[in-house]
Amino acid sequence: MAWTILLLAGLLEIAWAVGLKISDGLTRPLSAVLTVAAMIASMALLAVAVRTLPLGTAYAVWTGIGAVGTVLLGIALFGESMAPVRLVCITLIVVGILGLHLTETAR
Repeated sequence: MAWTILLLAGLLEIAWAVGLKISDGLTRPLSAVLTVAAMIASMALLAVAVRTLPLGTAYAVWTGIGAVGTVLLGIALFGESMAPVRLVCITLIVVGILGLHLTETAR
């Protein structure tokens, strides 16, 4: 259950990171409120996940999900670079997330 909560926390991290762009740096009221709500919910779920999961693993996975998802949405929504080196680096983050998950679930 902690991994599911952590995944949801990571997805909300993606939401608030993209929300920063959509809200134009929190200057648009409605999108700013939604962005801050996603921040609070993401942190709250991370706090629940670290009750069970090791802190370092949970934090690394949370930030990794956020980073990968934000880059992918940046490419899809905002026309950000799809440079091969950038995609390789994102792939390495995904491999790291999977490695941490497999290491913890094997214990």
